[in-house]
Amino acid sequence: MKLPSVCALDCPDTCALHITVDNGRVVKLEGNPDHPITRGFACAKMYRYPERHEHPDRLLYPQRRIGPKGSGKFERISWETALDEISSRVQEILKTHGPQSVLPYCYCGTMGVIESQHPLAFFRALGALELDWSICAATGSAAWEANYGPFKLGVDPEEASKSRFIILWGINALRSNSHFAPWLKEARQNGAHILHIDPFRNETSRFSDEHWQIRVGTDAALALAFGREILHQNWHDSAYLEQHANNLDDYRQACELWTIERTADFCGIDAVRLRQVIQQYATTRASFIKVGYGLTRNEGGGNALRAITLLPALTGAWQHAGGGATLSTSGAFHLNHRLNRGEHLRQPNVRTVNMNLLADELARQSQPIQALFVFNSNPAAVAPDSSGVAKGLSRDDLFTVVLEHFQTDTADYADYLLPATDFLEHPDLYTSYGHYYLQWSEPVVEPRGECKPNTWFFRELAKRLQLAEPTLHWTSHQLAENLVSSQHPFMQDVTWERLQKARFIKMHLGENFRPYIHGSHHADKKIHFSPSPQQLHFEEQPTPEFPLRLISPPGPFILNTSMGNLESIRKMAGNQPQVIIHPDDATRYGVTDGAVVRITSRTGTISRQAIVSSDARQGVLVALGQWWPKFSPDKKSLNELTSQRLTDLGGGSTFGNPVVRVEC
Repeated sequence: MKLPSVCALDCPDTCALHITVDNGRVVKLEGNPDHPITRGFACAKMYRYPERHEHPDRLLYPQRRIGPKGSGKFERISWETALDEISSRVQEILKTHGPQSVLPYCYCGTMGVIESQHPLAFFRALGALELDWSICAATGSAAWEANYGPFKLGVDPEEASKSRFIILWGINALRSNSHFAPWLKEARQNGAHILHIDPFRNETSRFSDEHWQIRVGTDAALALAFGREILHQNWHDSAYLEQHANNLDDYRQACELWTIERTADFCGIDAVRLRQVIQQYATTRASFIKVGYGLTRNEGGGNALRAITLLPALTGAWQHAGGGATLSTSGAFHLNHRLNRGEHLRQPNVRTVNMNLLADELARQSQPIQALFVFNSNPAAVAPDSSGVAKGLSRDDLFTVVLEHFQTDTADYADYLLPATDFLEHPDLYTSYGHYYLQWSEPVVEPRGECKPNTWFFRELAKRLQLAEPTLHWTSHQLAENLVSSQHPFMQDVTWERLQKARFIKMHLGENFRPYIHGSHHADKKIHFSPSPQQLHFEEQPTPEFPLRLISPPGPFILNTSMGNLESIRKMAGNQPQVIIHPDDATRYGVTDGAVVRITSRTGTISRQAIVSSDARQGVLVALGQWWPKFSPDKKSLNELTSQRLTDLGGGSTFGNPVVRVEC
């Protein structure tokens, strides 16, 4: 039997799926051919999801710790026992230390709006610490919104075939946005030129017509050089800017420092070609930039993204079919989040915790965190300063509850380890940050073992804690119906009844959708052309002690840590985590292909297998994918190397920032 579903993993494509079920078992996953974006194909990662769903190591029953913290030793208990004991411990902590000693740690282990976000209402009803969701997209979001105001919008991917000059800037679209590739192919067939800008030569580089392998951390300078040349040559759209922009003087001053010659030398590209491409981009009406979040994970990443995404405003490209830029489309989904997230339950004077600073937060001496609830995340692997996080999770006085599918590195530190349903076992509502389709999914199989949705657990815990707020006890269907009952014009074609039946509905964008043709969503309706030179930051540069830069783009098979326990996935990824090193760097540091090397930053040291290839730029190490520490040869996370230093905008992570050295 083939049943409809929606991919819940953190990816802009948010694919509509067909799941084949035989005698209650998931046996096959395919893309839905009727979905205009999915077009019938699933990526290499998700194709293996049935193996993950049916995996023998899947957590099926509640468990209680019986060994030391971090030992991963548990005994099976009943849900009733787990809920009673957890609620009793939480009540004790609340009485002794107050609600701001309780922290939820969660992110996008599922992209379903209900299972990922409704548990926040429980913690807001408690008055617990607020979690700043800043680990991935916060810097990019802050940058885009600084330019264009709230609600991130971009070119409709179904319109991208009309683009005539395309820059894929800091994004491996063929891997991390693979369902955008057909639109790129159509655009090229229609005459578009495709330029890829990325220090890592990858599938998208080989697909594109041209690749600039720029130095890491020079994106802002390159974008400002574009701006300077466009202004000097009068290729900007004066009428559009006069009507819809401000702060041009600040922007012009920032650009003035970046001449063609200086920028070419700084970025490591050809000056003649730089001048030619700027002219092509600026004088092509339907010019389009697709930008990725990866380049924002540097200390100056926010202003780099600001500089890049101001270019279509400078040229007036937003006015033309296929022209503009895209970081995210998430701003189109104007759902009624207030009740789902418990916004009405927010209490005054509650401290907010930046999730990138978890290591420091767990080490606080003043008002320490006493209870930690982890769901939809694996902080022992994904949070910065992994060794500091592990030290914090090891605290005997830290009460930790983890809701998971498998016994991850974080789960090893739990006091109670609880089995969560996956997206095939519960209903949920899905927005997207790569297209404009809202989707609904029902479960296709019964939960395995005694697995329960996140929302079920927090409803039951709320009962025991006598939290009377009615919305905490709503079902997923009640929450979804409320979520879609929005009066925003984009939602005018969406009804709960229609969504349940159709399963996916495109937002009502209107004909000839141009998100910023009439300016921004700021109160003044202007596109803000700051920053000034004083606001620009360039990334930490190598030193004699740490002469190399490390970047960590998504790998072709490993998606964060979501699929990292599948043997077949690890086999496709080389059976162990790898780092790519340029041949000249390999010679300089005595590294041979296939050798295991030590990589050291100011924060820590890890071991990885070296792959010698010019796919890495000279002076750059490329670590592909985020492996579970327990499956790495040294049992360490890649984030052993990353510090808790934050970006220039949005309080984001600096995963793309480490300077390192490599040794045999």
